[in-house]
Amino acid sequence: MNFSDKLFTRSDTVEKVRSWQLSGQKVVFSNGCFDIMHAGHVSYLRAARLLGDKLVIGLNSDKSVRRLKGPQRPVCCETDRAAVLSALEVVDAVTLFNEDTPENLINTLLPDILVKGADWHIDQIAGAGAVLEHGGQVLTLPLLEGRSTSGIIEKIIRIYSQSLISGETH
Repeated sequence: MNFSDKLFTRSDTVEKVRSWQLSGQKVVFSNGCFDIMHAGHVSYLRAARLLGDKLVIGLNSDKSVRRLKGPQRPVCCETDRAAVLSALEVVDAVTLFNEDTPENLINTLLPDILVKGADWHIDQIAGAGAVLEHGGQVLTLPLLEGRSTSGIIEKIIRIYSQSLISGETH
């Protein structure tokens, strides 16, 4: 399967979600930057997929990531991030969004279950109100301790800085 088989426009994602829901399938939605994929992401996405029949990911666009994380991010461009997410068996659809939050996307999709990591409070989760109003669930999932893209970037910078100080060249 080509990764682009899972990457959809917003309107195509709405059609997919409606079709799945009409056929009785439970749709789970999550979102994020997914800049440098790591074990924490994989664990989280597996757990999210187990909650329903289909997993849809709202992926922050490059512009959105820059606004949220700063001018040095994302490390990986949106097409690469979408390709990696799409390659995961547990992910059924990926759609990009340009806004700072996926609230408009979630309000349009109205998934059966909206999930975020346990570092989010339910009342802070974009789109939670609309999902709950339509009879859906909003859940938080545990995160793998010590796994984060920011942590990986900090480690790379630390290693690189130490090699400069010690005079090592690569």
